[in-house]
Amino acid sequence: MRNVCFVFTFLIALSHVFAQKSNNGHIKKSCLELPRIEVIPITETNTNRHYELYIKLPEGYSENNNKKHSVIYFTDAMWQIEILSATTQYILEDAILVGISWQKNIDENLKKEIGEHLSRYRDYSIRKSSNKERQTKYQFGEADGHLNFIRKDVFRYVENKYRTDDDNRSYFGYSMGGEFGAYILLAQPDIFKNYILGSPSLNNDIPLLSELKFKHKKLNANVFISYGGLEKELGSSVEKFISILKSRNDTSLFLKHVVIEGSHQTAFPMTAVQSMYWLSNRQLKI
Repeated sequence: MRNVCFVFTFLIALSHVFAQKSNNGHIKKSCLELPRIEVIPITETNTNRHYELYIKLPEGYSENNNKKHSVIYFTDAMWQIEILSATTQYILEDAILVGISWQKNIDENLKKEIGEHLSRYRDYSIRKSSNKERQTKYQFGEADGHLNFIRKDVFRYVENKYRTDDDNRSYFGYSMGGEFGAYILLAQPDIFKNYILGSPSLNNDIPLLSELKFKHKKLNANVFISYGGLEKELGSSVEKFISILKSRNDTSLFLKHVVIEGSHQTAFPMTAVQSMYWLSNRQLKI
């Protein structure tokens, strides 16, 4: 009986520790904060659009004031921060992560209708829609403007604030973020040294990308491209893009092409892990 009373008392104590209740009887909840990740508000100078940067510094960053760190920039920050944070913790522990959010000060009605990610349709796409109604709502085709924001505002903040290796920036983008990365690679390749393009949505962009094929004599880049084996239409467009890159016969371009088992959704986790492992090997060769 004494043992039963002890167990009962122990369980009561646990209930207070793990299930604290408010006055109305509901369990109090709190949000988990990922360690060492700062959320920094930033404004695009040319448009006054508000964004956030999700910045994670390596463990022990403050211990060596002379060390410079490579930076991995990525789009769709809210969707990707957790897996990239976990993966780099083990594979690229010295890298700084910088996630770029969707626009924060968007039209509230459109936000309710489409979601908080509305601005990605505008910022990551490289061509306008022929449908006037869709174009008015989504404002497709402003990738160049978003790229200028990253180059002028995001880089300026990060590289003035932290000890970064400015010659060794990496880009990670998935789906439309991959489309955006493909555009950067051909339009302004000097911005990043390493490009990770996961399942890039290029279904209607091949003609435009073909026009950019020889805009720069040398790309001087390492490129990881992947897509899911079940992504037939998207996979076909990615293969055409790979052909565009290979046709350049550019010895300054190192290309890694991977087909991952799964669909557009299920290929994402393996893309993140495999690409970070690939990137770690590229860093060792610098």
